Amino acid sequence: MTRTLNALIKPAALAGAAVVAVALAAGAPPAMAQTPQAMTPMQPAPSLNLSAFGEVKTAPDMATITFGVQTEAPAAEAAMRANAERMNQVMAALRRAGIAERHVQTSGLNLSAQYDYQENQPPKLRGYQAVNRVTVRIEDLSKVGATADAVVAAGVNQIDGIGFGLKDPTTAENEARRLAVRALQEKAALYAQALGVQLGGVRSLSEGGGYAPPPPMPMYARAASLQAADSSPVSGGELSVRIDITGVYDIAR
Repeated sequence: MTRTLNALIKPAALAGAAVVAVALAAGAPPAMAQTPQAMTPMQPAPSLNLSAFGEVKTAPDMATITFGVQTEAPAAEAAMRANAERMNQVMAALRRAGIAERHVQTSGLNLSAQYDYQENQPPKLRGYQAVNRVTVRIEDLSKVGATADAVVAAGVNQIDGIGFGLKDPTTAENEARRLAVRALQEKAALYAQALGVQLGGVRSLSEGGGYAPPPPMPMYARAASLQAADSSPVSGGELSVRIDITGVYDIAR
């Protein structure tokens, strides 16, 4: 009886000791634990974010004219045929005016049915209308007015507009860039002086703008009986080439 009781007591005592050891181990702080340190947020370096622009005025050295030939006929085929005949005469007039073939581009060709409308009546087909539009590039501005008059005399009955531009805007754009950078530097120096800080180097620089041909201006066809010496007066005026830039400068207090 005593041997049996001892056998029961020993496992129980061992189990209790194990429980106490586990409890002690759980309550003790880990040997390798470290106290977390507060993280200091990174402050961005002080900077100046500025913008400026450079603008150059320059005279155009080319022009484009968009015009069209419109014809109508009872049948679609007849309208297209009449249009082609008149457009051939216009192309011949362009060649006589010294316009190179590579400077002539078809910009639109359209054929549409034409209807007459009356109140309380179904639409009545009147015929067909054909329109052929061409854009011409003229690199001698002294020929702009004479060219417009020549094509009108040859059969053009629509002139959509005239636009002036530059053959190569690189020179004007580069000059505008230099002016923009100079303006940006002067503005940055002024801000640094006013703030009482030292101006550092340029962290970044971005560009926008650039040469964009102005939209065509309306130009109305004149009577076809004009003489060559009495060509339509055309003035190219000036074009504006603008470059916008934005720069970020480092500064130190």
